[in-house]
Amino acid sequence: MKKIAIGCDHGGFELKEILRLRLQEMGREVEDFGCYTPDPVEYPQIAFRVAQEVAANPQTYEFGILCCGTGIGVSIAANKIHGIRAALCTDCFSARMAKEHNNANIVTFGGRTVGRELAWEMLNTFMKAEFQHGIHEPRVQALTEA
Repeated sequence: MKKIAIGCDHGGFELKEILRLRLQEMGREVEDFGCYTPDPVEYPQIAFRVAQEVAANPQTYEFGILCCGTGIGVSIAANKIHGIRAALCTDCFSARMAKEHNNANIVTFGGRTVGRELAWEMLNTFMKAEFQHGIHEPRVQALTEA
């Protein structure tokens, strides 16, 4: 089974830790790219690192998870990396659509905007969903090639 890459800034630290531990309790291998304390850090560097690893090593990483205060900043940063389709999710429908229609390879959450149980539910929804191909394939290909 492939690894899951995870990272956060200080605003997403608590949520990242909860998600990481729960994934590990499920038996999933998680590689943590930081941050490792709730002390302030610059989120772009962490988001870039997670995104670069996920994009460059699809044989190693199934997908990535990024958390910051709102999930917006890490989503913007991750999407700067060629081959990344990072989706900010705020509900289970968007988490499912992120995978089914957009084949997202990074999911982002706001540590200050969603509760831990909702984030866990969204993450499980994302992990269970499968890319639907069909009419979505050329759109995802266009995003990948951009």
